[in-house]
Amino acid sequence: MKMLASLRRSALPAAIMLLVLLMVVPIPAAMLDIFFVLNIMISLAVLMVALNAQKPLDFSAFPSVLLFATLFRLGLNVASTRVVLVHGHEGEAAAGHVIEAFGTFVIGGDYVVGIFVFAIIVIINLIVVTKGAGRVSEVSARFTLDALPGKQMAIDADLNAGLITPEQAKARRIEVSTEADFYGSMDGSSKFVKGDAIAGLLILAANVVGGLILGPVSHGLTIGAAAQAYTMLAIGDALVAQVPALLLSIAAASIVTRVSSEKDLAGQIGAQFGSARTWTPVAVILALLGLMPGMPHFVILPIAAGAGFAAWKLKQIAARPVIAEAAPVADEAADPSTIDWDDVTEGMMVNLDIGYGLVPLVDERRGAPLMARITGVRRQLSKELGFVVPQVRVRDDINLAPYTYRLMLGGVCVGEDQVSPDEMLALDTGQGYGMLQGKTAKDPTFGLDATWIAPGDADAATGQGYLVVDSGTVIATHLNHALGANSADLLGADEVQALLDGLKERNPQLVAALCPQPLSVTTLTTVLKSLLAEGIALKEFRRIAAAIATAGQRSHEAHEIVELIRPDLGPLIIQKLAGVREPLRVMTLEGGLEQLLGQAMRADPSRHVIEPELGRRIVDALQSAAQPLIAEAKPFALVVQPAIRVAIRKLVRSILPDTPVMSFFEVPEDKAVEVVAVIGGATHQPTALAA
Repeated sequence: MKMLASLRRSALPAAIMLLVLLMVVPIPAAMLDIFFVLNIMISLAVLMVALNAQKPLDFSAFPSVLLFATLFRLGLNVASTRVVLVHGHEGEAAAGHVIEAFGTFVIGGDYVVGIFVFAIIVIINLIVVTKGAGRVSEVSARFTLDALPGKQMAIDADLNAGLITPEQAKARRIEVSTEADFYGSMDGSSKFVKGDAIAGLLILAANVVGGLILGPVSHGLTIGAAAQAYTMLAIGDALVAQVPALLLSIAAASIVTRVSSEKDLAGQIGAQFGSARTWTPVAVILALLGLMPGMPHFVILPIAAGAGFAAWKLKQIAARPVIAEAAPVADEAADPSTIDWDDVTEGMMVNLDIGYGLVPLVDERRGAPLMARITGVRRQLSKELGFVVPQVRVRDDINLAPYTYRLMLGGVCVGEDQVSPDEMLALDTGQGYGMLQGKTAKDPTFGLDATWIAPGDADAATGQGYLVVDSGTVIATHLNHALGANSADLLGADEVQALLDGLKERNPQLVAALCPQPLSVTTLTTVLKSLLAEGIALKEFRRIAAAIATAGQRSHEAHEIVELIRPDLGPLIIQKLAGVREPLRVMTLEGGLEQLLGQAMRADPSRHVIEPELGRRIVDALQSAAQPLIAEAKPFALVVQPAIRVAIRKLVRSILPDTPVMSFFEVPEDKAVEVVAVIGGATHQPTALAA
């Protein structure tokens, strides 16, 4: 293997040296024949690779291959020009048998015919194939570069939603970057083919003019004899070069006009033309044309019959019944009157119910794209929350509308919406411009304005600044958000015991000091669920367990333990709101208002209830102050006295569910604080100070 890798590394430098030798060192006609055949072989191989590629990036080395193949052919032109001009007077075989064959057999030995044949090939190559491929390359490069920021945003969105892992995100970024580089390179590589065709014309003219001068001057030939000898060889040389050039032009055109598909180009074209509805009218029209007077009946009618036979055969294939897999035979001995516990109990904590129109998203024969995304959501959420998120069972529900899905958590619906499986959802994240053709909608996760568009319009929408996702991603993102918002309901005694078992392997003494004394698994579960409900993940379970073990010496009540450990967990809360060198943005309550609320809490400490009218005014003031920060995506915390923290949290969790409500003791002393608003008093301008 090492020897093979070494040979691959040395092959390209050797080829470059060979190219230089072709241009500088005279070579015999026999070697020239070998190199011409090798040139044709390389061009055919490049064309076959291009036709068998499923998507353009499968042949990402094509621009470089095109460059070196063009240089190799131009080097051969230099070498053959030297042989033609030096030995052209010796006869038709003076420049090798390949040039002789193209100069005599292909064009019939008439150099006038050869000039016209060569001109037609050059026109086809230069005007039709190369120009069209160059235009497609230019447009593809422009659209790819315009869509690059949107594709990067889509990757970041999938990564943040947990749909892909960091490794998958890195691979997708590399693919997007490679795609942009590929189309940019193809835009420039098309100029190689165009320049090669022009060079072929100039080289032909140089050979003809040089032969007409050298024949009479150096070898005593007449003008007619010189024209016959040198022009035949020059045209043969030009045709030998232009045939591989045309093959490479076709390869370039097929690469840049490809649409990504699971099939190669032959399979893609065959699948799209393999319909009886295509060939039936073709056969009928040809038959009518063949029956007209004056038409070549014996040519058109057999072809019409062939088209009719193809239509009949394709119709038979389409009518064949699809053989379904045999269903498992039910146990004949089973009593149909027996009812099992599985028939009346729900075995899974998390369920995703879908209408029958969404079944293709979970069909294994189609790759089950939704199942892979759900697995990614569970993996990412498990890393973020610190425990294994339960499995999600997907089932079809005939009671749902065809394109409706419903998220169930512990028997409770936590989300429901509709998606279009055959369309893409273009989200307006604030950077989109222009109108999109499609059905308007709302993003089920964040409530953003969106439009369902055709898959073919996805690249254009991305270029306009919209974030485009498929229906599976929409459902998976909604699932990720719903599970994250209800993470406390995902944690049970079994998950807590698994956390303890994992911690016991590393810190057995800490677990012994925590459970079952002084706290039971039930109490510990209640404490951890309370932390999750307020957005504190369990990733740092060792630190959380140590704080709980210390607090458990002072109280065995779950709600009291939560308040006792929160000051120790303050840095974990704050690190999601502000960077190490960034001040923590906070809102506070006016001093008189805090005293009033504190007195109410001391009068009835068990209820944590605020008078309704006062609560409404506090909520309105909080919403007004928080709106600018939410619009700018700036996280902040509401910091209050410890005695009223629980009551304020209950009050604001419905309007600001993602905003932490902290006590003054939970903010580290060395953390800079920026007061952005004072609720109940005059709003302060942002000011930096130490906590």
